[in-house]
Amino acid sequence: MRPDNFVTYDSLAGLHLAAADEFCNLAIRSIDERGVFRVSLSGGSTPKRLYEMLSERQLPWEKVHWYWGDERNVPLDHEESNFKMVRCAILESIDAPESNVHRVPVNIDAPASAAIMYEHTLRSHFPDSEFPHWDLVLLGMGDDAHTASLFPETSALTNTDRWFVENWVEKFDAFRYTLTAPAINSGRERWFLIAGASKQAALDHVFSSPRQPLQYPSQLIGATRWFVHV
Repeated sequence: MRPDNFVTYDSLAGLHLAAADEFCNLAIRSIDERGVFRVSLSGGSTPKRLYEMLSERQLPWEKVHWYWGDERNVPLDHEESNFKMVRCAILESIDAPESNVHRVPVNIDAPASAAIMYEHTLRSHFPDSEFPHWDLVLLGMGDDAHTASLFPETSALTNTDRWFVENWVEKFDAFRYTLTAPAINSGRERWFLIAGASKQAALDHVFSSPRQPLQYPSQLIGATRWFVHV
């Protein structure tokens, strides 16, 4: 059974428009209440279009801080870099203050050190917090029900102490960087943006019983909104 916060859209354009409107509404509320809007970003094609649409909106961008929920272990100018995607999709267009852009310090040869460095950065922005209190965490979901870079049967799934870790993903023969599940769930808002018929089976597994989060990692996340077109 789907929860009440699970909304399906007839078109991908409708999903993106709804997500963009809600993003702007939430940003304004957060800035009014706390003077800042702190968002953890997702990679992928569905969020990319959202970022492109947001680049055309008028918001007090100087009060928005950008973080990454996950990253590939590639140079920041690489075509697979989540940072590069976000930079091209929105950050360059809105002239985001460099001091508000908190990218992962990728270190291809020492991913563990890079993950620790980014966790230190996050902790400096959320002092005296058990986990970071994002205003919004944006998430996607893969065909295998992974989210962020929490892939099935990987070590990051059982990490409950760290905020951000390097995660070896066997099927890619590579490290990824990712927020841990507790660090995602600490967000005030946690939104999944999911598009494509190939995601239907993954969604069915996520909402199935019994829970198997080591197989279907998105089950670890307590989503506050689902924007879905499948």
